[in-house]
Amino acid sequence: MIGQTILHYKIVEKLGEGGMGVVYKAHDTKLDRDVALKFLPANLTADPEARERFIHEAKAASALSHPNICGIHAIEEYEQQHFIDMEFLEGKTLRVLLKEKELSLREVVGIALQVAEGLNAAHKKGIVHRDIKPDNIMVTDECFVKIMDFGLAKLKGSSKLTKTHSTLGTLSYMSPEQARGEEVDQRTDIWSLGIVLYEMLTGLRPFRSEYDQAMIYSILNEEPASPTSLRPDIPTEIEKLVEKALEKDPTKRFQNVGELLSELSAIKKKYGTEHEKIHSEPKKILPSIAVLPFVNMSTDSENEYFSDGLAEELINGLSKLEGLHVVARTSAFRFRGKDLDIREIGKQLNVNTVLEGSVRKAGNRLRITAQLINVSDGYHLWSERYDRDLEDVFVIQDEISLAIVNKLKVKLLGDDKAKFAKRYTENFEVYDLYLKGRHYLNTVTEEGIRKSLDYFQQAIQKDPSFALAYVGVASVYNALAVVGLVPSYEVMPKANSELLKALELDDSLAEAHAWLGTLYLQYEWNWSSAERELKRAIELKPNSPEAHQFYAEYLIVTGNMEQASIEVERARDLDPLSTIPNTILAYQLFVSRRYDKVIEHCRKMLKTEQSFLLQLHLWRALRKKNMLDEAFVECKKLFTLFVNREVAEVMECSYAKSGYKCAMRMGAQKLVEQSKVRYVSPYLIATLFTHAEDDNETLQWLEKAYEDRDQIVYSMGVDPDWDRVRSNPRFMVLLKKIGLGK
Repeated sequence: MIGQTILHYKIVEKLGEGGMGVVYKAHDTKLDRDVALKFLPANLTADPEARERFIHEAKAASALSHPNICGIHAIEEYEQQHFIDMEFLEGKTLRVLLKEKELSLREVVGIALQVAEGLNAAHKKGIVHRDIKPDNIMVTDECFVKIMDFGLAKLKGSSKLTKTHSTLGTLSYMSPEQARGEEVDQRTDIWSLGIVLYEMLTGLRPFRSEYDQAMIYSILNEEPASPTSLRPDIPTEIEKLVEKALEKDPTKRFQNVGELLSELSAIKKKYGTEHEKIHSEPKKILPSIAVLPFVNMSTDSENEYFSDGLAEELINGLSKLEGLHVVARTSAFRFRGKDLDIREIGKQLNVNTVLEGSVRKAGNRLRITAQLINVSDGYHLWSERYDRDLEDVFVIQDEISLAIVNKLKVKLLGDDKAKFAKRYTENFEVYDLYLKGRHYLNTVTEEGIRKSLDYFQQAIQKDPSFALAYVGVASVYNALAVVGLVPSYEVMPKANSELLKALELDDSLAEAHAWLGTLYLQYEWNWSSAERELKRAIELKPNSPEAHQFYAEYLIVTGNMEQASIEVERARDLDPLSTIPNTILAYQLFVSRRYDKVIEHCRKMLKTEQSFLLQLHLWRALRKKNMLDEAFVECKKLFTLFVNREVAEVMECSYAKSGYKCAMRMGAQKLVEQSKVRYVSPYLIATLFTHAEDDNETLQWLEKAYEDRDQIVYSMGVDPDWDRVRSNPRFMVLLKKIGLGK
């Protein structure tokens, strides 16, 4: 249609389309003005009900003349095609705006006021919009707000379009009475505006689900998280206003928009000037630091464990301070051996200072150098050289940490001082063994993991009161189970014992609480204890990415996606270059059934590094989209790189001959065969069988996964791969056994 002239309108460009209309920008040659033309889609032109609704929209909106309502000039017909001549607006929908930025409180109140003004005008004319949502709110380039799309509007004195139309609307923004299909009045628009307000304030909708019935249940029965729990700077008056707008009982809501307007105006008067000032100033940023791996200057390359360990210990010590943002080891150590400018490193890690140094170890003597560098200009804020005996390493660490704290002007409160001064062993030999254990554990190889266990156990033998070494042993047992070297039931009870010993020695050890919380979650399915321990770990060590990652996993599998998003972002902020928080984000997207986003995110991450979990989520998301060729490519890659090349070859032959389902079945059967001689995750076998659409075998191997306490069973309640068998009584029994069923 672009370039055509219809009646006296020259079509210029397409602006967008939805279920009930295609909108074009056009030039009205009669009145010499730009307008927006909304056409009834071609497939609905012959539908009398759709045509009636289209005309109904024009009548509803044309009855209104208000600065905050998109104006309707005329309804026209051309060659049996209806279209509406509307006011042309330069700007963005509120939906687009919310994707682009976080709105300030001043902006939120300003937009809400204008929407309320428009609704007030409509309600006075007896018109209820019934579909208030960010997509139907336009914010012009001049910051005027316009309500659009009165296609579902209810007009005073008019009959319903149809019985069905009385419940039409967008489910996420629908009032309880609207969801029940009851007669609605202006209070339904107040509810919808309350939802929009909540979303503008927090970035999240209060009621969210991929399934209509679950969404309706939530709207009718559940209370949303308080806005201040998601955004602490929200004033009490605004939170109370949102809560009143979202009262499930209409009689407890604002009874008319005038009441809402009155409270919004009072809030603007009280906070408007203050928030204009607050939001015109840069956001206060915490002092931040990345501790790079110290360069090993010793003649023996084996001493690298010591230089790494020194940097790690500095990271761990500084991470306990709430007033300092400390980048995690995983991200900071990415720059080992890379000749990059400090400013580039600071940019990638999003910090304003970097600590770098070197270690020379010769016999019983140490030479340690350290420099604290300002990222913005590359200048040294502080530097020092230490020539000491090995036994002085603890004192050196304290001196470097205190120098950093002083230079960055971080205030040490009472608790911080106690945490800072704490040492877990005074024995250098024990400490040295512990550093070796950490070094080999980080290699993530079978040989390295088993070596690390030996070093941690030696450290305990020499100093049974060294709590961190018990945590080290527990993390080794966990690693052995995670990489599939041994079944969980062989090692996780041992890990539990080690962690309890560590906490008996020192209950303030954040690492022990974090690992214990994970064990309660993944192995014991003790949900309340898992939550308690993970929250305690974050309280003790706010800068621990592991604690935030583990807690995010707990929140995902228990269905609290809003809080999970906050924890995932916190983990990514603390460990920006690490794969782990990004795999958790991929899993959250997968559980939320946002498969396009999973595919986009995983492909982006896999461009720079290999990851079993990212590869797994990519394969499964492609299968959910029924993109079988692409799914098989990623499945084959997963098994070739991470599981078993022989299984990948078997699946490839089957796929070429008989397609996807047969390939999945043959792969599962090959794993079953291999499980007779080595440990294979039953959960992985069940995954292949469900992709083969064999429900009986799927359930059999899920039951086996439960018996073996496979470490991924805890996610069964939300994992989309089990949607095929979710209503099967055998699956429901399994959920009940792990504390998730009814």
